[in-house]
Order: sequence, then structure tokens, then C-alpha cells
Amino acid sequence: MSKVPSLNYDRVVKALERNGFAVIRQKGSHIRMEKRYENEIIKITVPTHKPIKRSTLSHILKHAKISTEYFMILL
Repeated sequence: MSKVPSLNYDRVVKALERNGFAVIRQKGSHIRMEKRYENEIIKITVPTHKPIKRSTLSHILKHAKISTEYFMILL
């Protein structure tokens, strides 16, 4: 298992959009994204930080149900 990188929020948002997430809204310094499946909706919040802490990005990926390796491919 590789380490989660420390990235700027714009690269994270673009990678999540490639995975099917859509930006729903932005309020202040947080971007709300969601992805719809047949029987569930996954909602995540991405802070607009430069850079996002590795631990924060790790939690975002966990909630988004994306592995670190697949996320690196999406970048």
C-alpha cells in the first residue's frame, strides 16, 4: 500500500470527477461532491486547501471508496 500524497485541492477535485463524482456546491472553503449509484449516494467534502493534508486526503478517499493506488491512476 502506497502513501497518500499531499496535493492541492484542484488536482484532487479533478481526479474525483474522473471517477464519476460531481461538484454539487461550494460554500466557503469547502467543496461538496457526490456520486450516485443505483442504491446509494456517496457524499464527500473536499477542503480548498493548498495542499490538503495527507491524513485528510486519506479520509476523503476512504469515504469515497477509492484505493490509494487507483487514485494515483486517476491523477
